Amino acid sequence: MKHKSKNLSEVSIEYFLKEYLKALEDGDAAVFLGAGFSAASGLVDWKELMRDIAHELGLSVDQESDLISIAQYHVNKFSSRAKLNSLLIDEFTKDAQPNDNHKLLAQLPIESVWTTNYDGLIEDAFREAGKRVDKKTTTPNLAQTKVNRDVVVYKMHGDIEQPQDAVLTKDDYENYSQTRQLFSTMLQGDLISKTFLFMGFSFDDPNIEYILGRVRTLIGQASQRQHFCIMRRVVRPTGRGKALAEYEYKITKQDLRIADLKRFGIQTVVIDDYREITDLLKTLHQNVYRRSIFVSGSAHEYGVLGQKRVEELMHSIGREIITRGYNLVSGFGLGLGGSVALGAMEELYARERTVNVGSRAILRPFPQTTPRGISQQEFWTKYREDMISQAGFTIFACGNKQVSKMGKTVVSDGVLEEFEIAKKLNRYPIPIGATGYAAKEIWDEVSASLGKYYPKGGVQEHFKTLGDESSSNEELVNAVFSIIKRITR
Repeated sequence: MKHKSKNLSEVSIEYFLKEYLKALEDGDAAVFLGAGFSAASGLVDWKELMRDIAHELGLSVDQESDLISIAQYHVNKFSSRAKLNSLLIDEFTKDAQPNDNHKLLAQLPIESVWTTNYDGLIEDAFREAGKRVDKKTTTPNLAQTKVNRDVVVYKMHGDIEQPQDAVLTKDDYENYSQTRQLFSTMLQGDLISKTFLFMGFSFDDPNIEYILGRVRTLIGQASQRQHFCIMRRVVRPTGRGKALAEYEYKITKQDLRIADLKRFGIQTVVIDDYREITDLLKTLHQNVYRRSIFVSGSAHEYGVLGQKRVEELMHSIGREIITRGYNLVSGFGLGLGGSVALGAMEELYARERTVNVGSRAILRPFPQTTPRGISQQEFWTKYREDMISQAGFTIFACGNKQVSKMGKTVVSDGVLEEFEIAKKLNRYPIPIGATGYAAKEIWDEVSASLGKYYPKGGVQEHFKTLGDESSSNEELVNAVFSIIKRITR
């Protein structure tokens, strides 16, 4: 995904990914979503929402840019906003579902989401991702904190569940400082302390411009935090004449807007198609957990390497994960999970006596009881997805189990399922094929299509080492971390 910059005020996609990825890793990332972010779910934007309202007033939304005034004119004419409330209910209670972008966003480590949208799709996406949502729709909500929350969603213009309180008209905007002042204050605080990504937002909202201006005034332009927005480039028409003149005008205005946003510390990434947002989120999703490594494997038998050597190998991998500054994510598989965990924990306590162990090692034994209403297989799949989603790399070793009824050892279907989950989540697989069983099957598949799993290349020799039973433990460990270094450097 290459960025072709045409405006010196733009920033490249590569620069955005590097800087926003750092904010995600540091826990300082936030997002601001406008109506455009829900468009792919079939919901209307402000312009379409106001189309019939404008028509009743003898106006056209295609000729008007001040849509807030159109809403106010309607209330003035009918001395009621009942129809506006009804319109909101009709449009935003449709059977819409979170789109791919909602889902990808919800899987990122973001704890603060701001939106002017009335729909509940972003909250739904976070809940589907297994996260506990604390939704703020009114000023009193701001004083309440949901226990063990994972993300706070600030609905600064209200929510479809309370359409009568939604910010729609000029009156609502003019009274905002009295009715919702705390939202403005809290947003100012987040803009100062977090790195924002604005998506689906046009920056025509007077509230937001005022808040951005206040932050700039309070701390000075030079001290503002860096933020980002994604904007689609104006599409060049095929015809000439009037269409071309309109295009040139829009391009000029877009360039001026991009330059003006820099006053507020907002850097603009310009894309040619909204589908590129999905690609950007996928890239962030794939790389944000690159400092964490999931180790998959189980062993009833240890193959040609033997039990002692395999356990020493896994102990070394656990130790090196910590030594090299990575984090461990692992379940307790038979015969291997304990060795990896022991190596990691020994290194943690030896090197970082005051470290918060939970921040460097996520160790989860597989639960033996299943919640009501779900099968054990479904529960274990969800459990695996949750663990693997928190890691950028998945190391596979051995992967076999004994079938008690048959009295023989077979390839572990659980380890193979973890490989399928890693593929689905676009995680980097690192199978140590020399350990045999499921790891060997995975090594065969990945090695046959290295370009698919590692498009930037440079890992072929390391994979040969991982598949060679004559490789020493030291060579296997070095090959594993050389692959990881190739991706994270």
